[in-house]
Amino acid sequence: MSMVDTSPQADARYHELLRRMPPEKRLEAAIRLSQAVRELAVASIRARHPGADDQELRVRLTVRLYGRDCARRLFGHVPADAT
Repeated sequence: MSMVDTSPQADARYHELLRRMPPEKRLEAAIRLSQAVRELAVASIRARHPGADDQELRVRLTVRLYGRDCARRLFGHVPADAT
């Protein structure tokens, strides 16, 4: 998958660097990126719902990452405006 906001040369260089990384370093990078995405998602949810407690944040994050059906199976109640 190529980045749309990056020049083709920079994108090629990025992928070359990834290919040269040992597998454990690629895994570490993927874990860090995944954690950053989750933190950004939680920050966005907090900004939209400043009064949400930890449980509501978990429900809303689950909806965002895995969908409403998954959140409903895990938590039961899902706020109607959760996206």
